[in-house]
Amino acid sequence: MKLEEKFKALDETLLALEDENITLEDAFKLYKSGMDLVKACNADIDKVEKKLMVLNEDGEITEEE
Repeated sequence: MKLEEKFKALDETLLALEDENITLEDAFKLYKSGMDLVKACNADIDKVEKKLMVLNEDGEITEEE
């Protein structure tokens, strides 16, 4: 699943949690799946950030734009 798709799924999870008619059991399930999505998004973002970091000729770490 792409990062954008994960964000969309997270958005849908948040909307479902806002439903007043949701049962407590379903809310816990949605909360857990939402937290899993947040962790996955963070991992994807970390990977991208690491790819953007490079060593310059002085051996210092810089970020590419």
